[in-house]
Amino acid sequence: MRFSCFMAIDWSGAVGARQKGIAVALCGLDGKAPRLQRPGTHALWSRGEVLDLLLHRLPEDTLVGLDLGMSLPFADAGAFFPGWDESPADARGLWAMVDAICGRDADLSATSFVDHARASAYFRRHGGREGMLFHLPGAGHRRGRMRVTEQAQARAGCKPYSNFNLVGAAQVGKSSLTGMRLLHRLDGRLPVWPVDPLPATGSVVVEIYTTLAAVAAGRSAGRAKMVSHETLGAALAALGSPPVPGTGPIDDHSADALLTAAWLRTAAFTPALWQPAELTDELARTEGWTFGAP
Repeated sequence: MRFSCFMAIDWSGAVGARQKGIAVALCGLDGKAPRLQRPGTHALWSRGEVLDLLLHRLPEDTLVGLDLGMSLPFADAGAFFPGWDESPADARGLWAMVDAICGRDADLSATSFVDHARASAYFRRHGGREGMLFHLPGAGHRRGRMRVTEQAQARAGCKPYSNFNLVGAAQVGKSSLTGMRLLHRLDGRLPVWPVDPLPATGSVVVEIYTTLAAVAAGRSAGRAKMVSHETLGAALAALGSPPVPGTGPIDDHSADALLTAAWLRTAAFTPALWQPAELTDELARTEGWTFGAP
């Protein structure tokens, strides 16, 4: 591989201009500990600032991991939204659809898509509002429909949730939808693997699941979250990285980003992770894949 920098971004789907849930960490091939990146003079990142970073301020040859679901389930039913004649044919079409419907939503939020008259039928929302098509006959899981890559995550010991689920602390649906708006606005200027083929040079965005990094560092999926520098330091050491400066508490978003950046530095050079056995051309085009899922 030809990457020289490794960036992990813990993402957020919450409403608001700036997000406590966004953390950005970066490391290089020099063996030094990963370090948190700050959005200029502000303490908290906005989603727009992350987009600007990716488009204009990214170090050359950076592997960028975004902690979100880049797409929705497609393979189980042959469509993202079966029964809806406007259902997109591929992931890029889905990104464009979400961004268009949410065009008036500030801060790359996705409220309009969640509440859309047709789209909402496929989601589980707050207030006990479960769409009639959240569970499809013969498809999905009791937690909702799953992508093929999420089924692979489960076999690796993780506990993924459906991107159609928007309820609960473990849900990733909102961050995935806001992330799709960001991916659409990259506008092909930054490849997104595996929707785009892995280019021979330049920077690339991949989907990550920070729990996979924690498991690689010797932690169980149930103990993936770290809230102290000491615990984070032990996990970094397991990946061959020095500890980050500091002692005592650390927020779990920063810890996730720091550990996953260090993991990307090692995982990027594992050829098998770029060639998952179940990843077909059709799946790459529609559902995408989580880097590191077996």
